[in-house]
Amino acid sequence: MLDVSANLIGDTEVRSYQCADVLSLALLMVDMQAHYHVACPPLPEVEALIRDRPVGNDIFVAVSSGHVVAFAAFVAIFPGPGLQPGLFLKELYVGKTFRGRGLGRRLLREGAKLALDRGYGRIDWTADRNDERLLSFYRELGGVALPNKLFFRLNGEGLAKLLTDEV
Repeated sequence: MLDVSANLIGDTEVRSYQCADVLSLALLMVDMQAHYHVACPPLPEVEALIRDRPVGNDIFVAVSSGHVVAFAAFVAIFPGPGLQPGLFLKELYVGKTFRGRGLGRRLLREGAKLALDRGYGRIDWTADRNDERLLSFYRELGGVALPNKLFFRLNGEGLAKLLTDEV
């Protein structure tokens, strides 16, 4: 297991998720769902989803005064260019009152450490093309938008339909 040492600035620590963080992380995820205007399961279900998350899901958290105030979730992906593995940044969220303090950068730095420690050559992610503040943040990090790539999703009825479609 990767040993990620604490990264302290003020009273905010950036580190790997720990089981004791479940309630605090769940509350932040509920906040995130409200921020994005997306339906959210009840809090106990969110806690269970965090506890039972898929293997290979690495979460880093920023903790201030004992509360998770930001998180980044990464999953390993394979294959990629040159058949090399990489990480996919599934989610990066910083609570409203903690934005602009460098927590997103610090969380992504932990993801970069994880990728390099595992010998992975990249981190991929998606971003809302209409959120200029977010796009600017990713560009400042050195992220490069790939104009030849589109993000697709198959869910709900599309998943079920695919099972019944005849080729």
